[in-house]
Amino acid sequence: MAATTASAPVVRRRRRNRRGAITGGILTSYILIGLYGLTLVLPLYWLLISSFKDRFEVFVNPLVPGFSQGFANYAKVWDLLDAGRAMWNSVYITVLALVLTIAVAIPASYGLARSKGKIATAVERVYALGFLIPGFASLVPTLLLAIQANMYHTREFMILYLSASAQPLSVILLTQFMRTVPPEMEEAALIDGASRLRILRSVYMPLVMPGIATISILQFISYWNEYLYTLTITGVAPAVRTIQVALPTLIAHQGNTNYAWVSAGTILSIAPVFIVYVTLNRRMEDALVAGALKG
Repeated sequence: MAATTASAPVVRRRRRNRRGAITGGILTSYILIGLYGLTLVLPLYWLLISSFKDRFEVFVNPLVPGFSQGFANYAKVWDLLDAGRAMWNSVYITVLALVLTIAVAIPASYGLARSKGKIATAVERVYALGFLIPGFASLVPTLLLAIQANMYHTREFMILYLSASAQPLSVILLTQFMRTVPPEMEEAALIDGASRLRILRSVYMPLVMPGIATISILQFISYWNEYLYTLTITGVAPAVRTIQVALPTLIAHQGNTNYAWVSAGTILSIAPVFIVYVTLNRRMEDALVAGALKG
């Protein structure tokens, strides 16, 4: 009996050692994760350090930090691109399209989440079909629609198009978040005399805010980086072009491109996306964790 009692701490120590040991599989996973992270960080690192270098220094010392040009490249690119106006156009289109997207998707998701029957199922499937249509497949019809509506080369048409094209993803995701809200909360609010609009605003929206933040991040990145439709429909005129359309004008012909300027312009174009992601990242993580726990 005494021998058994004495051996118990030894067994527990061995178990703790086995749990704390790093096996070959775990070590391989860490190495692969580190390599994957390196492939993501290295291009951004190159862009950042290149934006402060001379055009020739970019290739002579590609991975060595340098500050030979200071912020001169950024000042030059800002003037060449008329970046202030281009950034404003991007902000104008992106923010208004995002507001319109959320304003339409929230009530639509609420209706689908609380509706039952064949009609609701059919409507939800129609939204899901939107995932099957490639973006480039609707380019020509969208262009013809813009011309017929006398909104060709306007920012307002892009706002309407981006919002409409984002509804399938936004509505389907928000509907799943809405369905996690207990029906008893809605019933209690109805008994207290609350209207459907009040229930949506005071009961559902606070509870599905992580889902709204998730959609806001995804759609903001998509809207900000949109190039093909913006180039085709909005056009390249300085008065209406976005920063993504203006950026390729830094690419010169016959191999005379100044890649230090291109790097500075790229950093300017991705900075707003980075700021929005950092601001709403916690909300998105909360949404993913909440979904995993409820699943």
